[in-house]
Amino acid sequence: MTNVARGPFRLGAVEGATPGKWIGTWRERMPHVALELVPLTVADQQQALATASVDAALVRLPVDRTDLHLIPLYDEVPVVVCAADSHLTAADELTLADLVGEVIIAPHNPPLELEVAGGEMPRFAPPESVADAIAIAASGVGVVIVPMSLARLHHRKDAAHRPLADGPTSSIALAWPAAPAWASDAASGAFVETFIGIVRGRTANSSR
Repeated sequence: MTNVARGPFRLGAVEGATPGKWIGTWRERMPHVALELVPLTVADQQQALATASVDAALVRLPVDRTDLHLIPLYDEVPVVVCAADSHLTAADELTLADLVGEVIIAPHNPPLELEVAGGEMPRFAPPESVADAIAIAASGVGVVIVPMSLARLHHRKDAAHRPLADGPTSSIALAWPAAPAWASDAASGAFVETFIGIVRGRTANSSR
């Protein structure tokens, strides 16, 4: 592929996704083509693909699969984030029943959609981001339920998290447009196909 070295290959990645191992393989296999990592949020991941601001993206499901190809990659365990000194930290694992009476904080465009029976609604507007929601939970006002990766990404000394045994998992998938803007661009199309091969574990000789 020495004749398609212009690039870059634009890979979107929703907050919490972990593309590091695949990016490392790309750089080994495609040193002549830059990979540009584009941070995305749950709110803008669909639009980024629809407008071709990225060539492919690691998205958090669910998404509208219309005009998209999609490969499910992995599931994340849900966790409850609370203040470090919360009584909830006495358990190694929590259930939804443990959250009865707790204020359940959900940011705008939450990474997990769920209702907690017996949970309390906040008396304030939804925080703008997961980081803001976790900061509020750390103050002792309530709890936030997020995928494990986001709890780790926004870790704070004044917050703790515990797995939620009966909560919904969150899935990460690789998505790319079914009729992409680069459909007539052999180079860009080849970049996407190469990355798909890397994600699927193909060797350099079989990635196409």
